[in-house]
Amino acid sequence: MLQQIQVGLDSRAYPIIIQEGLISGIGANLGKKGIAGRFLLISDDRVAAHYGGKVLTSLREAGLTADILTFPKGEASKNLDTIKDLTSRLARIGADRKTCLIALGGGVTGDIAGFTASIYMRGIPYIQVPTSLLAQVDSSVGGKTGVDIPEGKNLVGTFNQPRIVYIDPDILYTLPRREILNGLAEIIKYSVIYDSTFFAYLEKNRDQILGLDTGVVAEIIGRCCRIKAEVVAVDEKESGLRRILNYGHTLGHAMEAASDYLLSHGMAVALGMISVNRIAVLKSLLSEEEAKRIRGLVADFGLPVKLPPDFNLSGQDVKSRLKTDKKAVAGRSVFILPESIGKVFISDKVEESMIDRALGEIGVK
Repeated sequence: MLQQIQVGLDSRAYPIIIQEGLISGIGANLGKKGIAGRFLLISDDRVAAHYGGKVLTSLREAGLTADILTFPKGEASKNLDTIKDLTSRLARIGADRKTCLIALGGGVTGDIAGFTASIYMRGIPYIQVPTSLLAQVDSSVGGKTGVDIPEGKNLVGTFNQPRIVYIDPDILYTLPRREILNGLAEIIKYSVIYDSTFFAYLEKNRDQILGLDTGVVAEIIGRCCRIKAEVVAVDEKESGLRRILNYGHTLGHAMEAASDYLLSHGMAVALGMISVNRIAVLKSLLSEEEAKRIRGLVADFGLPVKLPPDFNLSGQDVKSRLKTDKKAVAGRSVFILPESIGKVFISDKVEESMIDRALGEIGVK
């Protein structure tokens, strides 16, 4: 089933194309668009081994000039050293302003390729081909790019919209369960912040989702992309509405950093949602009943509602990471607090005692 969703940004609008088996047809689709004279895949070494050859073949069979540049897999590569290395390699092989980068991989690759494209020769085009569930439902859409520095996650980056996003749900069948769980946390996030009907759909279709039922998976990817497209079209640079997409991420990112990124993004976001729900209850925004319902869905999808025993995070360390959160306003952390399932409230007025109780909710002391 083909789905095409438009991200409405006037002259910078672009399509999200979702279709099973699409990864083998990217070349034929791109060949009609005249975006660039040369294409360079940017991919980590693991994804390149699985899909790099398939995409290169697709591009070359369409008569397009294409090559691939790789970097070591993992969050540890999402830094300025990798950007320096990639830009130097682009210069050495003669990449110019008629070159288009293709981000082939998960969220880390999308961030790295998008940031590189935004600064090389003051900007060249790029395309997203997300290969993880998390990237397909969230990070490949919206143009956020960036890398980590020792002081915090994603503190150096740009807004740089892709020209096209190609999503092939069939790729998901090759992923380990950990990667599916990372994406499920973001999917739950979208339902809580924007669409109570979608939340109920997730509750009803749990088994089909976990079993990667083709039709159901395509439906949830499309729904998340539509929500993201609607939000980004209203607020591209995260000055207002787009901040709701950070539900679960304020404390989630702080926990990721405090764990030296051993805690996966999806686990951290799940714990971030559970903890921030406690703040919403304490502020009399969210009912205890709805907080339990969200907690139940998180648990039903195999995501943690308590910090796993093999992680030993201190509340003080987590709170110290909030000080360098790029979402902070005038030194105050911004929290996205549910008022009900499908509706959230943005607040920068959360007392430290509430943060302590929120962390205690998930077993962080």
